[in-house]
This record gives sequence, structure tokens and C-alpha cells, in this order.
Amino acid sequence: MFSAKFGRLITAMVTPFQKDLSLDFDSLERLIEHLIQNKTTSLLITGTTGENPTLTYAEEWELLKTTKSIVKGRIPIIFGAGSNSTQTACETSCKAEELGADAILSICPYYNKPNQEGIFAHFSAIASSVKLPIILYNNPGRTCSSLEATTVFKLNEKFTSICAIKESSGSLDAITQLKLKTEKVEIYCGDDNLILPALSVGAVGAVSVTSHIAGLMLNNLIEKFLNGNNQEAVKIHSKLFNLFKILFSSPSPGPVKYLLKEMGICEDYLRLPLTPPTETVRNSLKQIFNELCF
Repeated sequence: MFSAKFGRLITAMVTPFQKDLSLDFDSLERLIEHLIQNKTTSLLITGTTGENPTLTYAEEWELLKTTKSIVKGRIPIIFGAGSNSTQTACETSCKAEELGADAILSICPYYNKPNQEGIFAHFSAIASSVKLPIILYNNPGRTCSSLEATTVFKLNEKFTSICAIKESSGSLDAITQLKLKTEKVEIYCGDDNLILPALSVGAVGAVSVTSHIAGLMLNNLIEKFLNGNNQEAVKIHSKLFNLFKILFSSPSPGPVKYLLKEMGICEDYLRLPLTPPTETVRNSLKQIFNELCF
């Protein structure tokens, strides 16, 4: 049964930068207020969309402390604490807990390519080091290792703190297998274009990038579907489909940061190795955004 611990719509939040690529805390406050007003139910910071591979640990801690001071307990803050080093992941998770995160997101170890036994041991070590709720993160396209449903079941049986998963494999089969294996782990779709079909096979909500731009519409889509109004949910999905696609036509978060700049919320500066979307992509972003009449 859905616990509403994180709500239905988690935003994988961008990290605003100033022109010199230092953290932009004024824009951070503007962004957080915008997201809360547009029905984000939890914030995920220092994730891939937050350009965490380019952040220093000192910057990550400052982001967590500042986000916490802005949010003031209104919605949960989830901290992206994953690493391909188990020891580093444990240490980072402990620090996030110490600084007041409400939960952590922990990705499968990347580059090392562990088997399921290694993945189980990795997440077991993290769960043994903190008391925080843990959201597992399966994204084989980025990690070259995949978290199987049987392993998720075993982890949840041993550690009740492992309570949710962000499933970004792009596979509805994976979500179905998770749903068949355990009812105790809540499944969040990590692919915006699959939110509606994912809900139909057992997801409880989404970890979204599109919610930066269309949070109210996404929240409406989820609510319409869960209340049995499938036709209206399909209409919203269809209306947002081109936005889903264009936001990931260039390395994320370039496109979403460009639209946030157009909306006057934050600048679109990126840290290398990410580079801005091409003029063609920017023009398409503007056109789709204007067609949606935001």
C-alpha cells in the first residue's frame, strides 16, 4: 500500500550555477519555491540532473544545508548519496543523515560492474550504516549493472529502510517484475515518457525532470489515472509527449536548464563536460514550450 512517504511526484532538481560556475543560492531559493508551488512532493538533490559528478563534497553539503533552510520541512529532501565505492557511499550517506536529509537515493555501483551478490552486499553495507529511508536507483544505461527484482526483494526483507526504487531501465517488464516480487518496495518511474504506462503496471509515482516545467500537469496526469480517469490521463500524456522527448534530446540537464532560464527561474550554466543544447534544440524547446501555453 502506498505510504505517501515521498508523495507521487519527486523532482530530480537541477543545481543552479552563477556565471563563474559557483553555486547560485538566490536562484536555488527561487527554484525550490517554484517547484513546491507546482506540486512537487519531494526534492531530490545532488542527483544526475543536479550534475553531481561535477560537485565537490563541500558543495553537496552546502546544497543540502541551504535546501533544508529554504524548504523548512514543507516537503522531504532526498539526497543523492550513491558511489561505485561502497565505503564512500556509506560515508556520504552518514553525512547526509547527520545534516538532516529525509532520505537518500543510492545508485547501483557503476564502472565496477558487480554481479547481484556484489550489489546486494553494497546496498546492505549502506543500509547498515544509516537509519534513513533508502531509495534504490536502477539505471543500467549509466551504470552497466542492473538491479534485479529478486535482489530488491532480498534487500527489503533484510532492511525495511530500503523502501522504494527509482526504476530508470526504460523497461516496463522491470517494473512488472518488481511489482510481482514485492509489494513493500514502492516503485517510482525514472523515465518521464513512461510515467503513464509505468503507473498502469504498478508504479506509485515518478522521479521527474519534466516536473521543473510542467509539474501541475504531471501531478494532474498521475491523479487522473489513479482516480480511474484514464482517458484524461492519456490526453495529458499526449500533450506532454513532445516535451518529454525534447528535454532528453541533448545531455540532461541542458534542455531543462534552458527552459528554466526562459522562465526567469535560474540561468542555464552547465559544468563541463556538459555543453549547452544546440540552436536547433533551443528553438524546438521554445516552440514546444509556447505550444503548451505555460
